[in-house]
Amino acid sequence: MSNNKKRLTAAAHVWANEWQHLEGRQLLETVINGPLAGRVAVSSSFGAESAVLLDMVAGIDRTIPVIFIDTGRLFAETLGYRDRLTAHLGLRDVRTVKADEKSINDADPNGDLYLSNPDACCNVRKVIPNASEVSGFDVIITGRKSFHGGERSNLLTAERSGWQIKLNPLAHWSQTRIEETFLLRQLPRHPLVDSGYRSIGCSTCTHKAAAKAGVRAGRWCGQQKTECGIHTIALA
Repeated sequence: MSNNKKRLTAAAHVWANEWQHLEGRQLLETVINGPLAGRVAVSSSFGAESAVLLDMVAGIDRTIPVIFIDTGRLFAETLGYRDRLTAHLGLRDVRTVKADEKSINDADPNGDLYLSNPDACCNVRKVIPNASEVSGFDVIITGRKSFHGGERSNLLTAERSGWQIKLNPLAHWSQTRIEETFLLRQLPRHPLVDSGYRSIGCSTCTHKAAAKAGVRAGRWCGQQKTECGIHTIALA
């Protein structure tokens, strides 16, 4: 482990505890303008609710790196939404990251790995390229929320993840508050939301979900899997 990682590991516990009483814009301003300024990035899927967090970040610093993983299996609407929202918010450093073709071909030569081993598919298309990109930052900001349920039910607004710190500024926000913010801020919606998609990932593993179902009910339907891994697998 590098000296920088050792230093951060030692300090991360203290900072995470100090930041846990903050949320939303107050948390973002404290961290983005704090001791780790310049070492902070945002992880965004440009999915159904992503505009709320990105709008908040853009209101503080439009130059913050925003990391977007393109798996090669995303809906065309998601790629279009990325471009539209980037322009709308004036984001200046959206980084589209992809796995290299050799890695995908070696792991998934027939293109059907998602059917037999969805964890392996996510690993090669999302987790590995994401880990490479985020390793250059000390703090990663996510849009996760506890009302999504599953492994997200007990989210903290600030938490250690290996030697990094994960910030979840919207962890304690309700679905109603998210919807109110869309209206108040007049934020553009992902075009698939009106078609019944409540959580949006790869087209192969994302389905429409009933309004009464959990927000992430349309992801990996019929499987125990609920997360792709980029937020749950810590860097060594």
